[in-house]
This record gives sequence, structure tokens and C-alpha cells, in this order.
Amino acid sequence: MDIEQKQAELIDHFVKQASAQKGSALGSVIVEATSHPSLFAFSEILAVPTVAELEGTDNSLYLEVLRLFAHGTWSDYKSNSGSFPQLVPDQVLKLKQLTVLTLAETNKVLPYDQLMLELDVSNVRELEDFLINECMYVGIVRGKLDQLRRCFEVQFAAGRDLRPGQLGSMIQTLSNWLATSDNLLISIQEKIKWADTMSELDKKHRKEVEDRVEDVKKSLSLKKLHTVIRPMLTSEGLRRSTVNLVE
Repeated sequence: MDIEQKQAELIDHFVKQASAQKGSALGSVIVEATSHPSLFAFSEILAVPTVAELEGTDNSLYLEVLRLFAHGTWSDYKSNSGSFPQLVPDQVLKLKQLTVLTLAETNKVLPYDQLMLELDVSNVRELEDFLINECMYVGIVRGKLDQLRRCFEVQFAAGRDLRPGQLGSMIQTLSNWLATSDNLLISIQEKIKWADTMSELDKKHRKEVEDRVEDVKKSLSLKKLHTVIRPMLTSEGLRRSTVNLVE
């Protein structure tokens, strides 16, 4: 089962679980969802009406936890730890994995120093073990560990939930990409047209050259024939030709 299919099944499972609970009972569902080792998307759970109803209630902390895992990072949690309940170890691991995905959104070369700072990792060995065992092996990222340059080169990273306001910028980015693609396509078509034109001109020029060569050959053949026949048309030539015929 690929990661997308597994995500879809888990999301459907937790959406059903959240829809069947209310108030404080949603706390255990949210903790389970944010602790699950194979779930990395939470916007559908956030959209469940019973979850949205936690806003402004005594149980709103659970809603904030879910928002943290949908859009936040480990640094966001550390800087506002007093606003969240204590995370269990599986949640800590999950949030650090999500942090790597967030960093990979904007930069495909992640320096080890930056990663160690963002993940609270004290040494390179620990960092590389985390990237290999908890990120690449899980399938949320693919890349190359460059020990010489002390960086992680990201080749693929799973997408996270869109943050509020991010959809507009994504649409603009895609629109810009589409416009660039259209311009590139026009440029390619113009180059193809130019190449076709040059090909036709080349064929025409080649035909002209071949015709001229053929004309020269014919001219040379006629000149050679004229050189042979002309002496025979002189008096001496005619006399010799007559003698030859008589003999």
C-alpha cells in the first residue's frame, strides 16, 4: 500500500471517529491521530464540525494541538509550550517529522546546523539516524545525506496541510508557472517553425546546387564532343575521314 492510499484510509478513519465524539471525548481521538506513525495530514479532521465546535470552550486546547500538527513545527511548540498540553513521545516524533517537511517546502538543500537547531538534535550522528530511520524509511522524504558539505539534499518531500492564506499564494505560483510554460511552448514552436523554414531553404539550395552541377556536367560533355567533332569538319579532317571510309 502506498503512502497516499494509507493516508486516505487513516484520514477517513479519524474523521469518522471525530464525527462520533464531542467535547472532551475528542481529546483522545486527537491525541491518537497526532500520534499515529503513518498519518501526516490533519486538515480534514480540523474540518469536522464537532472539532470546530471546540473553539472557545474548555477543551479548545485539543483544537490548538490539532492546528499545531496541521501547520506548525517543533519550534512553534517550544516557543508556546505553555499553550499546549504536554506532548507524548510519539507526538514529539511526529512534530519533528513534520518540521522536516516544512523546511523542505522552501529549500531543497537543508544544512545540518539548521536541522539540528530546528529539531533539538545535539550531533550529526543523531540527526542522520533521524533522517534515515524516521523520515526516509517512513517514506515522507527522499534525498541524499552529504557528510562532506554537512547538508541533506531533498529529492522528494510529502506535502503538508495548507496553512490559512497559503492557498492564494499557491494558486499564484501555479499561475506564474503556467504562464511561463505557455511562453516556453510558444518559444519552442517558433524555433520549430524556424528550423522547418531553414530545412526547406536548405533543400532548395541543395537542389539549385545539384542542378548547376548537372548543367556543368552537360556543358563539359558538349564541349568535349565539340572538341572531337570540330577537327573532323576541317578539309583535312574530311579528307582523312573519306580515305578511311574508302579503305
